[in-house]
Amino acid sequence: MEERKKLYRSIDERILGGVCGGIAEYFKVDPVLVRIIFIVLFFGAGSGLLAYLVAWIIVPEEPR
Repeated sequence: MEERKKLYRSIDERILGGVCGGIAEYFKVDPVLVRIIFIVLFFGAGSGLLAYLVAWIIVPEEPR
């Protein structure tokens, strides 16, 4: 049986809250790419910071 993937805030790929690192691990992409997307959203539409804060609150931290 296949194990379901779950989204967690990363412990290893963490700069601030681990949100970008966790999203990158979930989608198997480079964390830098996810961070750049959040920065573009922040400066472009202004929603990047809000999305990051909401994800930081909602997404649980990766189990040790």
